[in-house]
Amino acid sequence: MYRELLNFNLPDLLSNFINVKQVTVYTYAFCIALGSLFATLYTKWSAKKDLAIELSNSFFYIIFIAGFIGGKLFYYLEKPIFYWNNPSLLLDNVSGGFVFYGSFVTCIPTVIWYLNKKKIAILPMLDILAITTLIAHCMGRIGCYCAGCCYGLPTSSFIAVVFPTSNNISVHPTQLYEAVILLLLMLFLLVVKKFKSFNGQVFVLYLAIYALCRAFLELFRGDERGYILDGYLSHSQFIALLLLISSFLFYKKLYQNKLILKN
Repeated sequence: MYRELLNFNLPDLLSNFINVKQVTVYTYAFCIALGSLFATLYTKWSAKKDLAIELSNSFFYIIFIAGFIGGKLFYYLEKPIFYWNNPSLLLDNVSGGFVFYGSFVTCIPTVIWYLNKKKIAILPMLDILAITTLIAHCMGRIGCYCAGCCYGLPTSSFIAVVFPTSNNISVHPTQLYEAVILLLLMLFLLVVKKFKSFNGQVFVLYLAIYALCRAFLELFRGDERGYILDGYLSHSQFIALLLLISSFLFYKKLYQNKLILKN
């Protein structure tokens, strides 16, 4: 794969000052940064266009911090005993090793808190952030493919890929499966956003559809996963199930409120 995007040597003056000679730019980190940039630009543009507000940079800093903490925490919780017995390894994968749902479940309450504090309409903003999340997530999965993580089960299919981390075994490129799904979901939700019936509709549909897709994709994942029920229900599938139930109840409530307002 293409784990390293580029390597370059620093000028001697700068190298001597920071005591670093060679710099490596990893493709995963580059994809995350690029996805975050596109997501930020879209969010700022949409907030100004749809809600007539200027989002401060602090909004995005807070989201990044919350996502980083949640993603790492859930990653460690996939193998809690291992990291409990090897605490020194907690800092060995600062640049990698994230769980998307971990970032998601910490970002949402953080975002709601921030929007409420700044008196910004929550539901319309969540509709925008549904698209924002898909942009960053899609780029992140491309980064996963380049890094060789989050791969699938062994397969002899013509689309099989051998990753450096898959022990020379041909596996499903589940990272690309998910990237394509996320792209299609984003295009679908952009249409829904244009013709939505009520605020919050885009966000709830995002929750439900992604939860279904993620639960299905988990059946093809072959990397080491954490399980709620060993071999049957992964952590991600369990969270997807909870989000699916929550999104159904939330959608029903929002739809009923829409009918009440119309009457």
